[in-house]
Amino acid sequence: MAQIRPFCAVRPDSVLASRIAALPYDVYDRSQALAEVTREPLSFLHIDRPETWFDNSVDMYAPQVYEKAGQALKEWISDGYFIRDSRPCYYIYEQVMDGRAQTGIVACASVNDYVNNVIKKHENTREAKEQDRIRHISACQAQTGPIFLAYRHDPSINEIMAKAMAKSPVYDFITPDNVSQRVWIIDDAGDIQNISQAFANIPDIYIADGHHRAASAVKVSLMRRKAMGLLPDQCCGDESDYFLSVLFPDDQLKIMAYNRVVKDLNGLEADEFLRRVEQKFSILSLPGRPTGDFPETKGTFGMYLDEKWHLLSPKFEISGDNAVDGLDVSVLQDSLLGPVLGIHDPRLDERIDFIGGIHGLEGLEAYCRQKKWAVAFAMYPTSIEELFDVADQHLLMPPKSTWFEPKLRSGLFIHEI
Repeated sequence: MAQIRPFCAVRPDSVLASRIAALPYDVYDRSQALAEVTREPLSFLHIDRPETWFDNSVDMYAPQVYEKAGQALKEWISDGYFIRDSRPCYYIYEQVMDGRAQTGIVACASVNDYVNNVIKKHENTREAKEQDRIRHISACQAQTGPIFLAYRHDPSINEIMAKAMAKSPVYDFITPDNVSQRVWIIDDAGDIQNISQAFANIPDIYIADGHHRAASAVKVSLMRRKAMGLLPDQCCGDESDYFLSVLFPDDQLKIMAYNRVVKDLNGLEADEFLRRVEQKFSILSLPGRPTGDFPETKGTFGMYLDEKWHLLSPKFEISGDNAVDGLDVSVLQDSLLGPVLGIHDPRLDERIDFIGGIHGLEGLEAYCRQKKWAVAFAMYPTSIEELFDVADQHLLMPPKSTWFEPKLRSGLFIHEI
């Protein structure tokens, strides 16, 4: 059972929240992050991407960069940009994008639940990316980016949330990408106890997005335990035993496709490539760019080649011994990307790139056109049920299997450790 608890958030002054809230640090490259803090000097990217305080001659992973993050956060708190709640609360965080709302509980999740797999994962993490956030958390003595968790919806939690949302929100604004952001505080002792108990009765919590942030927060806690002479499962007894999260019910979540682009045809001419593909897939050539959702059904794939769109349908039965084998991303990898295009390890191969479904088919076309890459594949989205099944079987998805929208904003909630 999951141990979910309230916390004393450090959060923006209500007048500044819309200026401070920022997209996650890892959706920007260095130049994009700099452009954003130039546009909005109070953007939380100044904390999450502290290299934006320095010119390009300074290594973004240099010690003084992380030190600047901690220093700037302290100054912004001292200057009144942020307030610190005096008692532990839960928070409701609602985002509305294109008319669809997702509403979650902002809370702290247990490091031990992560270690013991009560909080389930579906993705591997990379050491270099972990080390970046480990240094950032250590320098700030705070977790600044929430982990996106999912759970099977629970009517009792919905009732408490609806009661709180009948009041006026503490934040209510629309971000430049036209996503509504609203926040309410749950500070009633009875409601807090009921939420904690409801989560204690939920057997499984899942990481939907933010595996690297979660792993980094956990490792900081384990490092602190080791320094105190504790065993890995012995709590420090402080806030580092928990990590900042937003928990969303599964029935409100939408996963978008994570599409693929490949640089070349592995030495094949286009005609030969199509003949190789046709050994396993039926190919339907389309008169132009498809409209609406494409592909429309699970187990089919869009392919953009020589400025033309095609629909691929497998000639074989899709089956497997586990939840991973039946994923569309696995089918494409095992039946086409690997054997035909020679992409055997998509995590490391520089001939493949991944484009979030938010960019649409036109984004794939633009990528191929601008970079002169050979072929793109439009995927049918992985479902939240598939994500749960993979995690329940203690398996891992192929890289870049899920793209969640809208993205959680950083800077609205900070968890000091």
